[in-house]
Amino acid sequence: MTESREAIRPLSVRILEKEYIVACGPDERTDLLDSAEILNKSMREIRDSGKIAGLDRIAVMAALNLAHEVLRLRARDTGADQDTGRRIKALRERVESALEKGQQLEL
Repeated sequence: MTESREAIRPLSVRILEKEYIVACGPDERTDLLDSAEILNKSMREIRDSGKIAGLDRIAVMAALNLAHEVLRLRARDTGADQDTGRRIKALRERVESALEKGQQLEL
Protein backbone atom coordinates (compact mmCIF):
# COMPACT_ATOMS: atom_id res chain seq x y z
CA MET A 1 0.00 0.00 0.00
CA THR A 2 1.44 3.38 -1.00
CA GLU A 3 0.59 6.47 0.91
CA SER A 4 0.48 9.88 -0.69
CA ARG A 5 3.01 12.38 0.55
CA GLU A 6 0.19 14.67 1.74
CA ALA A 7 -0.94 12.05 4.24
CA ILE A 8 2.45 11.93 5.96
CA ARG A 9 2.67 14.41 8.83
CA PRO A 10 5.27 15.18 11.47
CA LEU A 11 4.63 13.76 14.91
CA SER A 12 6.44 14.82 18.05
CA VAL A 13 7.55 12.14 20.50
CA ARG A 14 9.41 12.68 23.75
CA ILE A 15 12.09 10.22 24.86
CA LEU A 16 14.17 10.91 27.98
CA GLU A 17 13.08 14.54 28.09
CA LYS A 18 14.19 15.11 24.49
CA GLU A 19 11.76 15.82 21.68
CA TYR A 20 12.01 14.04 18.34
CA ILE A 21 9.96 14.88 15.25
CA VAL A 22 9.09 11.81 13.17
CA ALA A 23 7.17 11.72 9.90
CA CYS A 24 4.40 9.15 9.77
CA GLY A 25 1.09 8.41 8.14
CA PRO A 26 -2.19 8.80 10.00
CA ASP A 27 -2.62 5.03 10.30
CA GLU A 28 0.81 4.75 11.97
CA ARG A 29 0.40 7.45 14.63
CA THR A 30 -0.90 5.23 17.42
CA ASP A 31 1.76 2.56 16.85
CA LEU A 32 4.50 5.20 16.73
CA LEU A 33 3.32 6.80 19.98
CA ASP A 34 3.11 3.37 21.65
CA SER A 35 6.59 2.47 20.37
CA ALA A 36 8.02 5.74 21.64
CA GLU A 37 6.48 5.11 25.07
CA ILE A 38 7.96 1.59 25.21
CA LEU A 39 11.38 2.94 24.22
CA ASN A 40 11.12 5.81 26.68
CA LYS A 41 10.22 3.43 29.51
CA SER A 42 13.07 1.09 28.63
CA MET A 43 15.60 3.92 28.44
CA ARG A 44 14.39 5.41 31.75
CA GLU A 45 14.79 2.04 33.47
CA ILE A 46 18.33 1.68 32.12
CA ARG A 47 19.24 5.26 33.05
CA ASP A 48 17.72 4.96 36.53
CA SER A 49 19.65 1.75 37.23
CA GLY A 50 22.77 3.93 37.26
CA LYS A 51 24.86 1.22 35.58
CA ILE A 52 25.10 2.96 32.20
CA ALA A 53 25.85 6.61 31.54
CA GLY A 54 25.45 8.56 28.34
CA LEU A 55 22.39 8.85 26.15
CA ASP A 56 23.96 6.98 23.25
CA ARG A 57 24.89 4.00 25.43
CA ILE A 58 21.47 3.96 27.06
CA ALA A 59 19.84 4.03 23.61
CA VAL A 60 22.02 1.15 22.36
CA MET A 61 21.25 -0.97 25.44
CA ALA A 62 17.52 -0.27 25.08
CA ALA A 63 17.68 -1.19 21.39
CA LEU A 64 19.52 -4.42 22.19
CA ASN A 65 17.00 -5.34 24.89
CA LEU A 66 14.06 -4.67 22.57
CA ALA A 67 15.69 -6.56 19.67
CA HIS A 68 16.29 -9.51 22.00
CA GLU A 69 12.62 -9.46 22.97
CA VAL A 70 11.60 -9.44 19.28
CA LEU A 71 13.84 -12.43 18.56
CA ARG A 72 12.48 -14.31 21.57
CA LEU A 73 8.90 -13.69 20.44
CA ARG A 74 9.70 -14.73 16.86
CA ALA A 75 11.26 -17.97 18.10
CA ARG A 76 8.19 -18.66 20.23
CA ASP A 77 5.88 -17.97 17.28
CA THR A 78 7.98 -20.18 14.99
CA GLY A 79 7.78 -23.00 17.52
CA ALA A 80 4.01 -22.61 17.73
CA ASP A 81 3.77 -22.60 13.93
CA GLN A 82 5.85 -25.77 13.70
CA ASP A 83 3.71 -27.47 16.36
CA THR A 84 0.53 -26.48 14.51
CA GLY A 85 2.02 -27.78 11.27
CA ARG A 86 2.82 -31.14 12.89
CA ARG A 87 -0.68 -31.41 14.33
CA ILE A 88 -2.30 -30.61 10.99
CA LYS A 89 -0.10 -33.18 9.24
CA ALA A 90 -1.00 -35.87 11.79
CA LEU A 91 -4.70 -35.06 11.47
CA ARG A 92 -4.50 -35.15 7.66
CA GLU A 93 -2.78 -38.54 7.81
CA ARG A 94 -5.52 -39.88 10.10
CA VAL A 95 -8.23 -38.62 7.75
CA GLU A 96 -6.51 -40.09 4.69
CA SER A 97 -6.01 -43.42 6.46
CA ALA A 98 -9.65 -43.53 7.54
CA LEU A 99 -10.83 -42.67 4.03
CA GLU A 100 -8.66 -45.43 2.56
CA LYS A 101 -10.20 -47.94 4.98
CA GLY A 102 -13.69 -46.54 4.50
CA GLN A 103 -14.03 -45.95 8.25
CA GLN A 104 -15.73 -43.30 10.29
CA LEU A 105 -13.10 -41.03 11.83
CA GLU A 106 -13.49 -40.09 15.47
CA LEU A 107 -11.94 -36.72 16.26
